Amino acid sequence: MSQLSQALILVIQTLGSLYLLIVLLRFILQLVRADFYNPLSQFIVKATHPLLRPMRRFIPSMGSLDLSSLVLAIIVQMVLMALILLIAYGTTGNPLLLLVWALVGITGLFLNIFFWALIISVILSWVAPGSHNPGAQLVSQICEPVLMPFRRLLPNLGGLDISPIFAFLAIKLLDMLVVNNLATMTHMPNILRMLI
Repeated sequence: MSQLSQALILVIQTLGSLYLLIVLLRFILQLVRADFYNPLSQFIVKATHPLLRPMRRFIPSMGSLDLSSLVLAIIVQMVLMALILLIAYGTTGNPLLLLVWALVGITGLFLNIFFWALIISVILSWVAPGSHNPGAQLVSQICEPVLMPFRRLLPNLGGLDISPIFAFLAIKLLDMLVVNNLATMTHMPNILRMLI
């Protein structure tokens, strides 16, 4: 593969992954019922609205959950993977296999968003506990549904909250045992594993 191809893949991967992150964050914000009046939430809504508006006509919502944002994330992931395969190997491959790889990639990104949100949350709890920053509030709203089951199971240790340790462990086990094994079982090319 030429250096021009590698540079093109880097640009497509970076910009496409950034937009994919924003689309998947929109789905996650709806999933955790985050505050949509938060300035960061408003940015995410405005960045995804042009592509989601026409999709909502065909894809119904399930309760308060807008499935069109999840479908858009899968489509964006498929297009990214197809472009990278086209540049690297000259073909996009089997569309059904591309869909499976996109689902694996979306699952991996979903877990990574929660993993990094937890890391940010832990750091903020040390540096700026109780911060009223819009970013800190949004991170807290994303992490709370993940931490709540662990907080119910763990005994009260006074002011020490060790639930993030168990949440990290659960996320990493899911990533290792489910996402990585699915990528291996479906023979996902290494060039696409960078998107996970």
